[in-house]
Amino acid sequence: MKFDLPRRLTAEFLGTLLLVCTVVGSGIMAETLTEDVAVALLGNTIPTGAILFVLITILGPISGAHFNPAVTFAFLLKRDISGRDAMAFMGVQVAGGILGTVIAHGMFALDLLQTSLTVRTGGAQWFAEVVATFGLVGVILGGLRFKTEAIPMLVGLYITAAYWFTASTSFANPAVAISRAFTNTFSGIRPADLPGFITAEFIGAALAVALFGWLLKQDTRNT
Repeated sequence: MKFDLPRRLTAEFLGTLLLVCTVVGSGIMAETLTEDVAVALLGNTIPTGAILFVLITILGPISGAHFNPAVTFAFLLKRDISGRDAMAFMGVQVAGGILGTVIAHGMFALDLLQTSLTVRTGGAQWFAEVVATFGLVGVILGGLRFKTEAIPMLVGLYITAAYWFTASTSFANPAVAISRAFTNTFSGIRPADLPGFITAEFIGAALAVALFGWLLKQDTRNT
């Protein structure tokens, strides 16, 4: 089934919007309901993993369900998407994510546009984002190689786990990171900290393409 570029871009825009709306909105709800940071993080984690399963299932057949410039970048490195389409994907992903933040604020009667004051920086955080994005792209590539129909579950479960095993709580997505800079709530990140996160995410994606490109290549030599 083949969809034209406008439909694919709309799917990427809508998917990233709903993903960020879930991340930011569930963070606001969790922060409202409890002062326990661990419980709030759990309340942020479960909806994120769940919405990824839903969004990849329903929008994946249209656009491939990247919802993430680092994933689009990985497919660009693999030459599975053209440079023009990749740039368009990344643009609508960022735009959709920012609108998702605004919508989340509107639902909770908060100022629609905010600037985060939450500090998230340092070598450990950046390294965590390399690891988080490397794992995410690796999971996607492995799923494509062995069990395509399981990708929604694989990605949802991986992000659910990565929220807890990475020091950065696994942003693993430049569009989500940028969008979270526009909320001064539980899930926010200070705009000044974005370059380190985004650079680490693209590095993680490139490393995954390199390693999994080798790992998943079947040896066809005669034995």
